[in-house]
Amino acid sequence: MVREHAEAADKPGQSGQAKSSLVFICSTGGDSDAGVYSYEFDHASGTLAPLSSLPMTRPMYLAVHPDGDHLFVVDRNDTGEVVSLEIDRSDGTLTPLSRQSSAGPGPCYVSADASGQFVFAANYDAGTVAMLPVDEEGYLGPPSDVVDHGRLDAGGNRQPEPHPHAIVPGPRNRFVYVPDLGLDRVVAYRIDAEVGRLVPAPDLDVELPAGSGPRHLEFGSEGDDAFLVNELNSTLTRLSVDRRSGELTISETVSALPTERSAAENPPADVHVHPTGRWVFVSIRGHESIATFAVADDGLALVGHESTRGQKPRDFAVDPTGRWLLAENRDSHRVVPFAIDADAGGLSPTADETAIGKPTCAVFVVRERR
Repeated sequence: MVREHAEAADKPGQSGQAKSSLVFICSTGGDSDAGVYSYEFDHASGTLAPLSSLPMTRPMYLAVHPDGDHLFVVDRNDTGEVVSLEIDRSDGTLTPLSRQSSAGPGPCYVSADASGQFVFAANYDAGTVAMLPVDEEGYLGPPSDVVDHGRLDAGGNRQPEPHPHAIVPGPRNRFVYVPDLGLDRVVAYRIDAEVGRLVPAPDLDVELPAGSGPRHLEFGSEGDDAFLVNELNSTLTRLSVDRRSGELTISETVSALPTERSAAENPPADVHVHPTGRWVFVSIRGHESIATFAVADDGLALVGHESTRGQKPRDFAVDPTGRWLLAENRDSHRVVPFAIDADAGGLSPTADETAIGKPTCAVFVVRERR
């Protein structure tokens, strides 16, 4: 998935790392202040400086176009829409370009393919996923394909209805993978770019144990592993990726929680892989923490949990240099920056928190280099 415009960022530890970035954050705070907010992020200090804002009804999730000049938002308004915005990298201003239906109410996730030709949306409430074309200037066309997950067999002990919670392009841009919380399944589709279709690839679907509730998925930087966070049983699943076929195979599943915590009261929300591939981070609501896992050939090892200094950390973001993590505490209306120890995976909060109403998603766009 395109969570940041990493194409312009150097690998962690290399010279020429970004000096500052733009950060865009969704706020679902209320009628008067909901919108997409832009900030300048200082990579030396980890501070966010406010730049501008764009009102919107209920923006839930963001994705950056591969060119770094356009941003896509799913707006959870009455009907559900995908919005394309143009980014002015000089001052962080966002200019609306186009709006299209997300093909169902309750959109919760948006992503862009690596070619920049398509945007994908997951509609949690409607149980549908959609594919929308993007032209060279960043304008969206109407959905070229919509798939209803109600067509899929929910199985005996699974949830009563489908709830696609994400739609993530694979590392070679041939497939998208949809963690469906209601079906306990990661549903796979082949991207047919010629006609703009999502072609079902059921042989590549991943079946999870009943009651898992798969929510978010992210691929490692090398494309050999994927990491899936499961909301209902509070676990993290590591999957191996077959480069030729695109098949995902479960390698292991581990608890994301401290041993004394119950899954029912501590649902995880988001997962991200450190740019080095050495660490995987998971946000946990209830416990109000970020869990850090070390990634090794012989398995995942829990490093520890760090408090997010707030309530209900729905999503979080890792900057392209791998030095910082932004935890979005939705219910306490705060974004807290953490410095990442690249050698040990530890997180250290800074003193500079940013107040924003109900933050739900953040993305980085590299602004300049040294």
